[in-house]
Amino acid sequence: MKIFDYFRKKRTDEIVRSINKKNIGKRYFLLVMGCFTLALSFNLFFLRYGIVCFGISGISIILSEFGVDPSLFIFAANVILMLVAYIVLGKESALNQLVGAILFPVFIELTSLFTDYIDFGNTEMVVIAILGGVMAGFGSGLIYKSNFSTGGTDVIIEIICKYLHVSMGNASLVVNAFIISLGKIVFSWSETLYAVFVCYLIAVFTDKVLLGISKSKAFYIVIRKEKEKEIRDFLVSLPNVGITVIDAEGGYSKDDRTLLLAVIPTRQYLIVKEGLREIDKDVFFLVCDSYEVSNDKGDFLCY
Repeated sequence: MKIFDYFRKKRTDEIVRSINKKNIGKRYFLLVMGCFTLALSFNLFFLRYGIVCFGISGISIILSEFGVDPSLFIFAANVILMLVAYIVLGKESALNQLVGAILFPVFIELTSLFTDYIDFGNTEMVVIAILGGVMAGFGSGLIYKSNFSTGGTDVIIEIICKYLHVSMGNASLVVNAFIISLGKIVFSWSETLYAVFVCYLIAVFTDKVLLGISKSKAFYIVIRKEKEKEIRDFLVSLPNVGITVIDAEGGYSKDDRTLLLAVIPTRQYLIVKEGLREIDKDVFFLVCDSYEVSNDKGDFLCY
């Protein structure tokens, strides 16, 4: 079995390398813009107001209270973690983080000059937290979209995932929760709670930039054979709706069923949901956000 695993991994690596070579100029542009936006939000909102919110940057905010320069600390920490990534995670992982790990602290130093000219006065902290979270989420989304990384705690998270076999989301949650908890040593409960709020906003807006805003919904509809034609006719009669029909079987009853995969514009969600219940009050369906619909043959017409 190991020989098959070797060739499977080799083929996967070839595909990943091919993807990474595509649109390299656009990817570097996204990385630069993402690092700049993230660094600007760091200086304008987080460092200035003591909001310890994410990664090595959060630790640098804590240490800045003791006179440590944030950009120098982040650069030094990134260099150390890059060496760890090279040894533990391999050459490709380290190279993927190299440019971002250098750019981010450089932009933090450069954008610190803006803080002398931008003053938010007596703006409420909740507004500061929202603006900072949205801006940082936008920057993080651009970085993830470039398929690069800024290093830092991303290295720690990858190592946790690799050796403790936990999901990326759970590892990230544990690391960031630990850093926010450290912030409580220096800052008040109010600032700590704002940091939790900001982390949530960053996660939400990172996803929005990475995936986009959902313009359509995917309905997975399990129906009885006798209702198949009526429900199919209902769905295809709606504008910009496409469906695929799949034969299915009840897991418990073993009865023949039909599974319809229908992609619809979000604005028609209520019509489809209530229409299905009108046709068959016992209908079973599952609804998911659909961020991208792509099909050459026109089976899915939603746009």
